[in-house]
Amino acid sequence: MELSKVTLEIFSKLERKWLSHCETTKKTRILSIDGGGTTGIVASASLIHLEDQIRLQTGDPHAQIVDFFDIIAGTGVGALLATMLSATDSSGHPLFTARDAVNFLTEKNGQLFKTSLAGVLRRQRRFSGKSMDKVLQEAFTREDGKVLTLKDTSKPLLVPCFDMKSSAPFVFSRADASESPSFDFELWKVCRATSATPSMFKPFPLTSVDGKTFCSAVDGGLVMNNPTAAAVTHVLHNKRDFPSVNGVEDLLVLSLGNGPLRGSACDTKKVRYNGECSTSSVVDIVLDGVSETIDQMLGNAFCWNRNDYVRIQANGLMTEGVVGPILQEEMLKERGVESLPFGGKRLLTETNGQRIECFVKRLVASGKTSLPPSPCKDSAVSPLANGR
Repeated sequence: MELSKVTLEIFSKLERKWLSHCETTKKTRILSIDGGGTTGIVASASLIHLEDQIRLQTGDPHAQIVDFFDIIAGTGVGALLATMLSATDSSGHPLFTARDAVNFLTEKNGQLFKTSLAGVLRRQRRFSGKSMDKVLQEAFTREDGKVLTLKDTSKPLLVPCFDMKSSAPFVFSRADASESPSFDFELWKVCRATSATPSMFKPFPLTSVDGKTFCSAVDGGLVMNNPTAAAVTHVLHNKRDFPSVNGVEDLLVLSLGNGPLRGSACDTKKVRYNGECSTSSVVDIVLDGVSETIDQMLGNAFCWNRNDYVRIQANGLMTEGVVGPILQEEMLKERGVESLPFGGKRLLTETNGQRIECFVKRLVASGKTSLPPSPCKDSAVSPLANGR
């Protein structure tokens, strides 16, 4: 009996040591990018700094973000960035680096969000859907002419929208696309669907590649402007792609915000002269509110392992009047803010840039991801196609 106790104790210590050794390698890495706005300043600066740090700390000048994350989620302009990072060329390598994606978004911003006047008196300001369609098709069509779909991504991808037809959220995912062509959609249409803000775009109709699934989509930000919770839930319940994940303790999450849309919640610009909120301001409040609520919920979920959930967000502390690269630098120098378990936030001593650098250390320590590649590359030609 005594020998059994000693043996059990020895094996218990060995098990604890092994688990401690594997602590960083066993975690599934999630990257989530908020929607909101048309420029994605916060997310863009964060992604460039993230990729630069990965290359610096690995010593690999060609390392990319998707090499160190197991799943990427995005909404609105965040979905555009997430999809550009995930989309692959004919050899299975990402089409865009983080810097390439941000440069593309910056250069094409005027075409992506080209304004026009609508309505009987031509006083209503809207974005041109045709102009955005053209730019997105350019981004997600390979040189060989292939139009990329959800299956043409290097890592699992999640992009939410709201389906007017079913009056319910609809989440585009590579996992569903690999199960059935009825849930595989062209990537440019996925990005177009999640960006269709009701006050600026008409609902965007799209169908799956086999024509069996139809969706009339509006902006995913109305329900999931911060898609982090959707990504966490997806990983916890997708045992095919993530069999080792049993709870949040098995996750390592980086969530990138895109800043408050129009200043603080008490901004007087959100209120008309008669004290009522304008329609556009209500949309802004919804987007900000959804993002902050999700952040609060995840802060509670990770309260026992706070280092496993990092939220990068601009909080209105940046210098007024700065734009472009200077604004991005200001955001990285801004002190980070963390949600407290039962409400409220606290100002951290570390800057947003330093928090990203610490997060990269954990990514590099756990090595590159080992998930299977895009499902469309599992079998290039089926036996039936050749009549065998």
